[in-house]
Amino acid sequence: MKFIVKAGDSSDKGDARPQNEERKLAVDEEGNLSPYNPVTDMTPQEKELKVQEDIPRNLREVQRVLEERVGLNRSFDLVLREMVFGSKRVGIFYCNGFAKDTVLTDIITRLSYVDKEAVSHHTVETFMDMLIPHIQVKSYRKMSEIVGQVLMGGTALFIEGEAAAIAIDAKSYPARSTEEPDLERVVRGSRDGFVETLLINVTLVRRRLRDERFKLEIMQIGKRTKTDVCIAYINDIADADLVQSVKDKIEKVNIDGLPLGEKQLEEAIVNRGWNPYPMVRYSERPDVVSAHLLEGHVCVFVDTSPSVMILPTTFFHHVQHAEEYRQTPFIGTYLRWVRFAGIMASLFLLPLWFLMVMDPALKPAGLEFLGPQKEGTLPLLVQFLLADIGIDLMRMAAVHTPTPLATAMGLVAAILVGDIAVKTGLFINEVILYLALASIGMFATPSYELGLANRITRLVLLIAVAIFKVPGLVIGGTLWLLWLATRRSYNSPYMWPLIPFNAKSFFSILLRRPVLAGKTRLSLTKPVDGTRQPK
Repeated sequence: MKFIVKAGDSSDKGDARPQNEERKLAVDEEGNLSPYNPVTDMTPQEKELKVQEDIPRNLREVQRVLEERVGLNRSFDLVLREMVFGSKRVGIFYCNGFAKDTVLTDIITRLSYVDKEAVSHHTVETFMDMLIPHIQVKSYRKMSEIVGQVLMGGTALFIEGEAAAIAIDAKSYPARSTEEPDLERVVRGSRDGFVETLLINVTLVRRRLRDERFKLEIMQIGKRTKTDVCIAYINDIADADLVQSVKDKIEKVNIDGLPLGEKQLEEAIVNRGWNPYPMVRYSERPDVVSAHLLEGHVCVFVDTSPSVMILPTTFFHHVQHAEEYRQTPFIGTYLRWVRFAGIMASLFLLPLWFLMVMDPALKPAGLEFLGPQKEGTLPLLVQFLLADIGIDLMRMAAVHTPTPLATAMGLVAAILVGDIAVKTGLFINEVILYLALASIGMFATPSYELGLANRITRLVLLIAVAIFKVPGLVIGGTLWLLWLATRRSYNSPYMWPLIPFNAKSFFSILLRRPVLAGKTRLSLTKPVDGTRQPK
């Protein structure tokens, strides 16, 4: 066995190589040094890898390598079809579920009329440049590259006697229609939404952004899944440092695969640990993604995922909805304030009512009627916790219940559980009322992830009020705000423009301004071109 070491600069004048050339030496078991031969001194593993990387010139050998490498003849969806075109025997390798049979049939029909003279010289170049009638054709000389193209949906042509193979990008992915996403519905507006196919998703955005500076850079993540990840940005708007930072973090992800798509990638690149608040915004609407790209954001598409990540993101990005921009500025502002009120109610309504019940002296004049009219069997805090967990159980049950049975499940939950629980004294009416109002505020939150995080915050505030009363609510709310203010999303303050305060941008959050009133882009993303109305 020989071990490979590297020699330093050579000072031997008889050595014809440059002095700075790095030389490799082989060390045998007895400790003797000898020049390293890259062929004879290969380890068995290195030799096997090199043999497998080279595309065999013989189709029988190609078949053997494919059987060892990808399980040809064991996996029923992998097919190697051998045919003769002219004087050349060709092996057509493809995945049966991905192959676009109509296109491949046309290609095979064209190749069937090839004469022997046409393919006798420069066979690979002739096939690519003259004989294969397709818009995406490329040759490869490594087995791993050509196999990767087939597993992505392409079709490979192995030619007898040639050390290169041709990949034809004729694939058809199973995909559903681009229907409106359930989480971001609008009354008036476009009804198309992202699907699980990457190419369809980027096409929906490019349809809205016909800018020649709109860039889509793709890379593969995952040793086994080799998931396609696309980074989208507008070149002369997005900050170059932000784009490079996102690319660097994605490239450094070392994982076997991303079967759950964008969510696993988010945890890998954002690294937010146990933080319940979302550090990125998800959207399934191409118009929302296009609007953020025009603001200088970077968007990340992940194949097999219908949601797109938007970076960087603040707390206030999660409380805006496309419906506000589909109405007039006045109505949009009204809808926004109603939504803000619902979000605040989901956070502080229950703790405030609980505090006034514990200390009736805190009730404002005229609101003396607030409070339980009768005592329940369980303490109020236990009632809140049980009812909150019960709502979560009903929400999860609604997700897993077939649609025809969802209505029946709602009746069971509302009548049998809720009504009987009040009549038996397990819960009091006020607890059900205020918890229902808080839950409506949570469901009115545009971001599903933010709504869940606010629910956790509400439970913490309830416990703090039960233990410390007024100081618990004040200190708990202050710590919550300070904790969010110290979070950062790709070096952007999470509570911007409230902390640090930016009057102009904060005014834009409170009011849905007319389109022509927004003449500049957000300073948060540090856009290269900050003008929204070019001259």
